[in-house]
Amino acid sequence: MTWQSTLTWQNAQKRALILQQIRQFFAERQVIEVETPALSQGTVTDVYLDAISCKYNFLADSPADHSTELFLQTSPEFHMKRLLASGYGCIYQIAKAFRHEESGSHHNPEFTMLEWYRIGFDQFALMSEVAELLKVVLGGNKAVFSTYQNIFIETVTVDPLTATFEELVELLNKHEKSADWLIEMNDPDLLLQFIFTEIIEPTVGINQPQFIYDFPIAQASLAQRSIDDPRVAQRFECYFKGIELVNGFNELTDANEQVLRFEEDNAKRKNQGLPVKAIDGNFIAALNHGLPPCSGVALGIDRLVMLALDIKNISEVQSFSIERA
Repeated sequence: MTWQSTLTWQNAQKRALILQQIRQFFAERQVIEVETPALSQGTVTDVYLDAISCKYNFLADSPADHSTELFLQTSPEFHMKRLLASGYGCIYQIAKAFRHEESGSHHNPEFTMLEWYRIGFDQFALMSEVAELLKVVLGGNKAVFSTYQNIFIETVTVDPLTATFEELVELLNKHEKSADWLIEMNDPDLLLQFIFTEIIEPTVGINQPQFIYDFPIAQASLAQRSIDDPRVAQRFECYFKGIELVNGFNELTDANEQVLRFEEDNAKRKNQGLPVKAIDGNFIAALNHGLPPCSGVALGIDRLVMLALDIKNISEVQSFSIERA
């Protein structure tokens, strides 16, 4: 066992300066820092996210012989939206997030996330603000913007909004990326996500931050449906130097529609043999009370520091990786 930090003192000081820059950025815009719980009674239904859970015996309404399952949050999103529904203005948070996934050069199950919400912003206004923050921290070239549909057409000459399952399988075969498990799932959206990750992502945002927006509606359960094209949602991501850095939405505010989206997630979970997740009742109650029109975004602090310091492994920007935690 190795007890030493994976983050050097020199880089710890540089990381601290970046956090100061971020806080100053929001102070200048009157966006208020908040804190929300790391533990929650609810979690996400997202097919591709799994929360880390624990048992707690002391909730007021728990039977004496019964433990309640609590979840470490995959992001502070639900709690922050509950704050907005309670009457808060524009807010941000620098928080620990936790995901039950393998560690790697860009992944650690515990990481630091910057998340913020802007009342009255649409996805384009928020993308512009994200680009401003990246310029402050990273300097460099101006960001570029592409739709999900156009980046597919430019990169693999396939329209993701009209392609059939068979056409997507043919594309995978052409790039020698096909696998039996992918085909057996019989899920066109899963193929789209695999193609995007394996074939398109490595070509995006190489020399400058690149925003991809208007994702298929099935890949954005928390985002508003586009007014211009009902096949897509107002969701965006940003990539730079091979790293996925940002995920944002023009937030869905309709509680009934949100429940339907969560139920669709759970149907996919069941189809893939994954456990179905209970829908977070507190979050839905907040939406029923009223979430103001807003856009929100999550940005990986550790990955941002990696880019700023030209570091290739996430463990070198965290005080202790999971192997040394």
